[in-house]
This record gives sequence, structure tokens and C-alpha cells, in this order.
Amino acid sequence: MNNLKRILFRLLAGIGVLWGAATLTFIAINVTGGDTALAIVGGPDAMPTAEVLARVRIEYGLDKPLIVQYGNYLGRLAQGDLGESYRLRVPVLQAVTQQLGATVQLALCAGILSITVSVLLALLTARRAQWIRSFTSGAELTLTSAPSFVIGILLLLVFSFYFHFFPASGSQGWRSLVLPTIALSLPIIGVLTQVLRQEVEDVLEQPFILTARARGMSDTGVRFRHALRHALIPLVTLSGFVFASLLGGAVVVEMLFARQGVGRLMLDAANSKDVPIVLGITLLAAFIYVVVNLVVDVLYGLIDPRVRAT
Repeated sequence: MNNLKRILFRLLAGIGVLWGAATLTFIAINVTGGDTALAIVGGPDAMPTAEVLARVRIEYGLDKPLIVQYGNYLGRLAQGDLGESYRLRVPVLQAVTQQLGATVQLALCAGILSITVSVLLALLTARRAQWIRSFTSGAELTLTSAPSFVIGILLLLVFSFYFHFFPASGSQGWRSLVLPTIALSLPIIGVLTQVLRQEVEDVLEQPFILTARARGMSDTGVRFRHALRHALIPLVTLSGFVFASLLGGAVVVEMLFARQGVGRLMLDAANSKDVPIVLGITLLAAFIYVVVNLVVDVLYGLIDPRVRAT
């Protein structure tokens, strides 16, 4: 019953997050400078007449007060209608779906690499010699402080322009995915490793670890059989942070490496004031974030039985 109540509360909170994301993005897009009707007809280069702009405003409801436009938008959302892109002239769902695959591919590769490397580093460096911990802590701090675009530029200079190991741009083939994945992963690895190592070090000081060692279990066995399970709790808790980092970093990485994806589509739509695309991608990101946090809440209860009792 407690689990059901917690899930229902999360669902209600998720609906609030979706509404807040749609509302804030709608306000931000509509209060910025620029004429949406002008963007619809093709921008200033199209040189439309006043009559054409007036017809466009009437057709898209832009002649109505902002509060009315907002109400109409929420009504369409309730019916599952995200609208049509002003610039691409296709439904928003179709435009996003066409670019979603490349972003999901990049995010999955970066997420798997980040979690795998972070867990291994935390398990292998916890409670080691002081020089090892100092070196790894310094490297993690550097990675955490470095923005993805700085790491990406360095990777391009070394592995694309100097050694020519990997292509500098494009989305074709696995080789074009290597550098963007590393650039997106390294800052996340720095944060996750610091958190996980602290958890592993705390676990290694627990009495049951001494019991396991007294029974003859090797240090490697203790770390991977006992410490690893307890390290999963903060890892699951940080899943929301990992997702947000992957989604936010994908925008920069896709532009830097000239890759297709939702991040690049979002930036182009914001520059051209393509309101339906911006709102659609924002809602997609908020929806995925809500789902991730709901799954994390369920998994947290499975991993830590104490949560189910509260």
C-alpha cells in the first residue's frame, strides 16, 4: 500500500512537472523578441506584405491574446496534438521522431560508458594508497569542472585533426560516435566516481565486511560481491542527474560534432522561433525525466527494503 501511494504521488507530481515545463517554455518563447508570424512565412528574407502577415496571424491564432493562445495550446496538448512545425511544415511528433534515434544512440552509449567506468573506478580505487586516491580525485575534479564543449574540442584536436583516428563530424558509422560519446561521458564519470567511491569506502568499513574477510574472501570478492550492491543505491539515486546531464550535454555535443539529433533540432527551432518544435521537445524531455524518476523510485524500494517500510 505504501508503495502504491508513493507511485501515485509521483504520478501526480509528474503531471505537475509536465504542466510547468509546458507553461514556462510557452512564456519564455512568447515574451522574447521577434515576430512569430514572420518566422512562419520564412523570416525577414521572405519580405512578406502586411496583408500576408495578418492572414498568418489569424490562421495560427496569433492575433488572440496570449492567455487565449495558452489555453488553446493546453487544450491541444490534452488531445495529444503537439501542432505542426512552422519551419519544417511537418507534425512536431514526426520531426522529433526523425531526429530522436541519433540522440538516443548517443545518450545510451554515453550513459553505459559513464556508469561502467565510474563503478569500476570507484571499486578499484576505494581505500587504496594515498597517492592513488589523490591522483584519481584530481582527475575527477578536472573532468567535473570541464564543460563538454572544451573536452570535445580537445578530443577533436588530438584524435581527429592530429592523428586522424576518428572523423571530426557526421553521424555515419560507429567511428563517428566515439568522440561524441567520450566528450559527453567524461564530466559525468568525474561526478559519479566521486560519489560512488565515498559509498564504497563507507561500506568497506562495515562489520559484515570484516566477517567476509575473516571467512577467507579475497579483496576483489569483497569489493565486487558486497560493496558493489551497496554502491547501487547512490547510483540509482543519481540516475536523474545522469539523464539531465546526457540530455543537456547532447545539445552542445551534437552541434560541436555536427551530428543529427534532437539537441540540434531544438537549437535550430529556438533560433527560428519555431514554437511548436521547442514546446514539443521540452515536453518530451520532461516526460522522459518523469518516467526516469518514477522508475528510480521503484528500483530504490527494491534495492533498499527500508524504503518499502516507510
